[in-house]
Amino acid sequence: MRELLLIRHAKSAWSDTSLTDRDRPLDERGKRDAPFMGSLLRFRGMQPDRMVSSPARRARKTARLIAREVGYDKDAIVIAEQIYLGGRRAIVELVQALNDEDERVYVIGHNPDLSEAASCLTGESLGEMPTCGIAAIEFTVDSWAHVMEGTGRLKFFDYPKRHLTP
Repeated sequence: MRELLLIRHAKSAWSDTSLTDRDRPLDERGKRDAPFMGSLLRFRGMQPDRMVSSPARRARKTARLIAREVGYDKDAIVIAEQIYLGGRRAIVELVQALNDEDERVYVIGHNPDLSEAASCLTGESLGEMPTCGIAAIEFTVDSWAHVMEGTGRLKFFDYPKRHLTP
C-alpha cells in the first residue's frame, strides 16, 4: 500500500509586482492555513515518510509549515524542479520514481498540475484544488513504479475553507 498526498501551496501574496512568480511569498491567510492543514494531517496520523516540494517560494514555505506540524524535519524536504510548471505528466513521473522505502509521500506544488494529476491518478474529477487543498490517494501496489493513471483511490479531499465556521 502506498499513500500519496498532493498538496497545493497555501494562499500567496500578489502585492509586490516586482517579484517573479517563483518568488511570491505566502500571504497572511496562507501562513495561517498551512499549519492548520498540517495539524489536521497530524490528527489523522498521516505523518509522511518523505516530503517533496516545488522550488517556488510559496510551495517551500507551505511545505515547511506543514512539516513543523506533522513532526517532519524541514531540512529533509526534497526540492524537485519538475513540480514547478512541469505539468501533470511530470508529477506522475516523479511519483513513479519515488523510493519504495517511502510508503506515504507528500508532494507540494501548484495548480492546474496537481488537480490534473489527482484526477488522472484516481479517475475522479476534483475540479480546481483550492489553495492548501489536499488530495490523499491510496495505491494498492508494492512499488511506486507501478502507479498508473486511474489506479489510485481517493482517500479524502480536504481544504481550509471546509473548516470555517459561519
